[in-house]
Amino acid sequence: MSNDGGAPTPGPDGGQQGIGGGPAGGFRRGAFGVSGSGDTSGFGGLVRVEPGGAVALHSTERPYGGWFDEVTDALVEAVGQATYAAAVQRVLVDRGEITYFVHREHLLTLAQALRDDEALRFELLSSLSGVDYLDSGGPEVTPGRPRLHVVYHLTSMTYRRRIRLEVAVTAEDPHVPSLTGIYPTADWQERETYDMFGVVFDGHPSLTRILMPDDWDGFPQRKDYPLGGVPVEYHDATIPPPDTRRAYR
Repeated sequence: MSNDGGAPTPGPDGGQQGIGGGPAGGFRRGAFGVSGSGDTSGFGGLVRVEPGGAVALHSTERPYGGWFDEVTDALVEAVGQATYAAAVQRVLVDRGEITYFVHREHLLTLAQALRDDEALRFELLSSLSGVDYLDSGGPEVTPGRPRLHVVYHLTSMTYRRRIRLEVAVTAEDPHVPSLTGIYPTADWQERETYDMFGVVFDGHPSLTRILMPDDWDGFPQRKDYPLGGVPVEYHDATIPPPDTRRAYR
């Protein structure tokens, strides 16, 4: 936290921190936006990544550290430098984890190599989930921005390692290749991601809803999905449904 009356200070990425704790370069310092003295909460030194940091197109510079470089080099060798360069949009190392942001056209190629190559051996797809960055604070929401992300957690039981793959698509073209042919555990997880976020997994053996009724309209975990609800009477007062409350408009 700056003690010079609110002048910008360097952020964790080397850029300037916003005045008054405001965001700069995807980072925010402090808990309540207080600059200088006055923050007695103990959270003045807190550094948070802005919600848009998840969709900001920055990449971690090599060396990544630890075994991350070893895995990256093995992946490049397995698929070839040209394929890796075309497939991996960026790499992010954060909080001791590594994420490869992958173009959907090359997802199957990378997943096959990650599973089968002797130097990689990521045998298990332990988790597959969706994220909607509609109002993430990142780039302006436009029809061409890939707001829907599919996140894959891969585990190597041979080498006791975990990595993450992430694929981003637009709401207008939410198609991603299915990984069921490589990782059978993707079957129901892809169905749930389709049901909740509307991501269509091409090649899935039976892409049907798994939580909502078959004739349900919409995808409940998208950020623009109506909140719904009914009025609730409580001690002679009525609490309106979330969709009609001023705070949600």
